[in-house]
Amino acid sequence: MKKNLIFGIFLLIIGFLCLTMLAEKNFWLIALFLLGIYLVYRGITGGKSVKQKAPALSKDRERYYRETGMNAREIEMFRETMNQTKADIDQLQQNFQANAKLKAIDLRHNTVKAAKALFKELVKEPQKLHYASHFLYTHLPNLVDLTNKYIEISAHEIKSKETYDKMEESILVIDQMAALIAKDYQNFVSDDFEDIDVELSLAKQSIKEEAK
Repeated sequence: MKKNLIFGIFLLIIGFLCLTMLAEKNFWLIALFLLGIYLVYRGITGGKSVKQKAPALSKDRERYYRETGMNAREIEMFRETMNQTKADIDQLQQNFQANAKLKAIDLRHNTVKAAKALFKELVKEPQKLHYASHFLYTHLPNLVDLTNKYIEISAHEIKSKETYDKMEESILVIDQMAALIAKDYQNFVSDDFEDIDVELSLAKQSIKEEAK
């Protein structure tokens, strides 16, 4: 709430200054001023890019979504979610490759592989999106944030004992979160294992009956 108030006051000041310069017809000064504001904003936000727009929806893919029972709003929300998820997975893979300890965690749990596999399963079965809510909205985003921060801290040229302790603590939590993502995938496809168990039981029963 406080940040919104400060930002609102900031916008009012910018608007007043722009109107003042506009009245004096200092168009180049306005352009430079706005560029400066943009650079300051980028610096404050850490240079984070704006949310990426989902790629164009093909007719075949739209038809497929419709066949699963999704309406237009549900399709839009699903595509926005999956677009963000893909960006998170790409960032997570980049982070794991950037640091030896993080890479070891990925190799131990197959975290990126599990995340990509779960992403593919969701693309095939969009109606089951809610079954992956922990992965989509908690586990994956949190793991991306944690690895981002870990890489940032590990890049510090001078590290205190507190810094090393915090890095060690972060590695433990990252390892646990990475394991959760692998578990998310196993939980999502657990129905497939149940289905094959049923099929195996039926097949074995048929074999026994034929052997009589």
